[in-house]
Amino acid sequence: MVRRTVSLPESVEERVRNAVEEEESFSAAVARLLEAGLRATHGRHLPDWVGSGEGPDDLGRRAEEYLRQPATSE
Repeated sequence: MVRRTVSLPESVEERVRNAVEEEESFSAAVARLLEAGLRATHGRHLPDWVGSGEGPDDLGRRAEEYLRQPATSE
């Protein structure tokens, strides 16, 4: 078995802890949930429109900031 250190946001850790089955370790629950998620999404591809378009490279991180700025014509 491979050991890995994974950092989880507190909200994700709480969800895992709530999903731990009787006598199941936290690590076993994470592995079970990860496998279930991979099975559920296996074979799914992102739609063509995801990630397409033009704009600043940091648009995903700074979208709110850009939306607050007045629109200008270039």
